[in-house]
Amino acid sequence: MNQDAKKILRIASLSIFFVLIIIFAFSRSKDLILGVQIRNVNIIDGAKVENNVLKITGNAKNATNLSLNGREISVDQQGNFDETIVLLSGYNIINIKAEDKFGYEDEKNYQIIK
Repeated sequence: MNQDAKKILRIASLSIFFVLIIIFAFSRSKDLILGVQIRNVNIIDGAKVENNVLKITGNAKNATNLSLNGREISVDQQGNFDETIVLLSGYNIINIKAEDKFGYEDEKNYQIIK
């Protein structure tokens, strides 16, 4: 009985150890697994605005390339971006496209009425 208890304890401790390693590995590589994400953009889809000039801010986590309406914009180390655009009268579509170093993409489209 004593040998069985030692064997069960050894198997249980090794199992817990490997589960902790897997949890740690996932937490460290979560951003790599999830890929690029465009978040916290300050535009409300379908909104009506009064000004011709619109300041767009947000976060493109894990992005190496970011474009706003086809024009590449800069991203800081944390993925934050800040850009100002001029709207035309009427219906405007704002396209934000991000790409990570593995070629995965995320794209968001916003419709604004001026």
